[in-house]
Amino acid sequence: MIKTPYLLFLGDAPDQLAAKVARGIRDWRPENVVGQFRLDGCKADVGVPDMSLEEAWEQGARTLVIGVANRGGIISQGWKAVLHQALDMGYDLASGLHNLLRDEEDLVAVSKSAGRTLHDVRIPSVKYPIASGVRRTGKRCLAVGTDCSVGKMYTALCMEKAMREKGMNATFRATGQTGILITGDGVPLDAVIADFMAGSIEYLTPDNDPGHWDLIEGQGSLFHASYSGVTMALVHGGQPDALILCDEPGRPHMRGLPDYKLPSLEQVRDMALSLARIVNPACQVVGVSLNTSAMGEDEAVEYCRMVEKRLGLPTTDPFRHGAHRLADALQAL
Repeated sequence: MIKTPYLLFLGDAPDQLAAKVARGIRDWRPENVVGQFRLDGCKADVGVPDMSLEEAWEQGARTLVIGVANRGGIISQGWKAVLHQALDMGYDLASGLHNLLRDEEDLVAVSKSAGRTLHDVRIPSVKYPIASGVRRTGKRCLAVGTDCSVGKMYTALCMEKAMREKGMNATFRATGQTGILITGDGVPLDAVIADFMAGSIEYLTPDNDPGHWDLIEGQGSLFHASYSGVTMALVHGGQPDALILCDEPGRPHMRGLPDYKLPSLEQVRDMALSLARIVNPACQVVGVSLNTSAMGEDEAVEYCRMVEKRLGLPTTDPFRHGAHRLADALQAL
């Protein structure tokens, strides 16, 4: 188990999106967070106190969590001095990056001499099967997006909260490093060998009670030239009964791909539904989740109203305004 509470390491994150791991932990497990540690030039802030390693240790922090999700998932050499110091002080390290802590010889050596633990949450812990395509009992909902990092995880977590408040039987199923750090369980999908990705999602969402909903954390986008593969595995491995469309209005281009514009919600709806119906002909698109964090309140409400009128689907910012209408849409199926 990863020791809590955490000090969130934001490093030299260039923007808020790059600190999505730290922000997710702050929003969904605030009781596990004492503060954040930022290097000079860091442009991200998750809204908790800035602390030195010494200050956080005095507040009880016992694990330094790398809260950055950079392109390629690289452990920067510029972070090493802080990571070494943390280990020497008694901190464990936790990371969800592709670049594993255990593959960094210097970190391994320091952790051994200090008697500390390196936690790599992006390592599959199960030998997953190849997908069978066999239908399973229970129900499943998948969030699909116009782009990466538009709020698919937040959508599923907000829906789980709303559904449980309504007395519905629902479980959030984590498929990425942030979700795993929040819940303590899940499939690190983008680290699974390609032939077994869909099978890992079948494993994650097995047969269940007829009224139970698995809320599957979305990844990537079917329209993203870099990360569409993980989305495809979620669609076919998840065999969703329902899809929630996710978008962050105002993005100028796909994340990391300045030559690619975002698709419309209609394009995502049609593409995702056609692919989902290969494995579940009864699949339906039931709602829209918008990340309106860059908008004022009135603008956000009006934008949601416009999208709802355009698509004819219940539309909300579930983190800002709650997910009860999305929960109602699932309950009606």
